[in-house]
This record gives sequence, C-alpha cells and structure tokens, in this order.
Amino acid sequence: MEYALYFFITASLSTLFAMGGAGSGIALIPVLHMLGIPFNLAKAVGLFVGFTTTFTSTVMNFRRKVLDIRFALPLAATLLVFAPIGAQLSRFTDETVVKWLFVMFLLFSATMMMFFKKEAKAHVQSPWVMALLGTVVGSIAGLLGVGGGNMLLPILILLGFEPKKVAVAVSFVVPFSAFTSFLSYASFVQMDWPLLGICTLGAVTGGYIGNYMMHFKLSQQQIKRVIAVILYILAARMAFNLLT
Repeated sequence: MEYALYFFITASLSTLFAMGGAGSGIALIPVLHMLGIPFNLAKAVGLFVGFTTTFTSTVMNFRRKVLDIRFALPLAATLLVFAPIGAQLSRFTDETVVKWLFVMFLLFSATMMMFFKKEAKAHVQSPWVMALLGTVVGSIAGLLGVGGGNMLLPILILLGFEPKKVAVAVSFVVPFSAFTSFLSYASFVQMDWPLLGICTLGAVTGGYIGNYMMHFKLSQQQIKRVIAVILYILAARMAFNLLT
C-alpha cells in the first residue's frame, strides 16, 4: 500500500514539474523524507529519478547536434568529478546542516522560478568560470542529492553566457552528474530497490503525462509559479521540523 502512495506522489509531482519544464527530484526528496524515508535514501532515489527523466533529452540534444562540446566540456568534467565527491561528503557532514542547506536550496530554486528573468548582469565568459562553477555546484549538488541544473542555469545566464547555449549544455551534463552521484550514494546507503523502481516508474509516467499536457497551451510561467509555491511550502515545512 505504501508503494502505491509513493507511485502516486512521484507521478503527480513529475507531471506538474514536467509541465513547468523542471525536474521533480527537488520536491520528491523532502516529500519522501517527510513520509519516513531516510534522508540519504530519499536523495539517492531523487537523483536516479532525475537521471531517468532527463537522459532522453540529453541524447536528443546530442543527436540533433545542438551541443557545443568545447563549451560544455569544462562544466561536464568538473561536475562529473565533484558531484560524487559531494555525495561522499554527506557521509561525514551533520545531517541537520545538510537539511538546512537543502532548505536554502529550496528557497533559492523557488525564487528563481518565481522571479528570475533571463538577463545578463555581467560578461564573465570564460572556460575557467565554467570549470569553477562546475566544481562548486557539483560539490553542493552532490551533498544535497540534486542534479545542480537549478543552480547552474541562472548563474551562468547572469554571468552573460548565451541562454540557449547554457540550457543545452546544462541539460546535457546534469543527468550524468546525477547518475554518478546516485552511484556514490548507492555505495553507502542501504538501498530500497522496490522504492527506487516504483518511484522511477511514477516519474516516467508523470513525465510522459506532463509533456503531453504541455501541448494544450498551458501557461508555463503560471505552472512555474505553482511549483515555486510548492517549493516554498516544502522549505517552510522542513525548517519547522528542524526547529521543533
């Protein structure tokens, strides 16, 4: 009966987030944890769900030849190295500290969805910037158990990188960093394989429904506002639980 609930929740979140063009892992992690799933296990599940629902778009971008490999390489290399390292750091970091960081990440992501405008505020376009961001964001993303795209995309755009180019590069590298982070968590977390399987099935189902519903000319901006409100609520709930 519990697995049916996990499937329904994952499918519902994935449907909504797919309609908003975002991954549902960021919401699935705190929801699973609130339902009694250990935090690190919830992160591992969220990472694998994120990988399975975004891998197809990664392959499509590569096959369509819209990916600039030289542009994405510094980001890809540092993310793939430091995301698993960040995941391993979670073993030695106080869980309360990680949860507070996750609350901050939820607030950041919600605010970006609600208010972010794709306008450059600087013009710092260098491969070294990409590498540095990949290192920092990869470490934080691995520690929190998220893909990192929610952090990378707005920061790179604010630094003056071309939005479409950034979107393609980020969508290409994030699934791989999510998968390597998942493998890192799987090396020390006691995995619940039925939970992983049912959540993955729910995410794929929800992603398909969400992508189908996007054809009905629903306002993606309004959906993003709904998602942002959900993330604010989850952040508030996590903070309340930490304080009580």
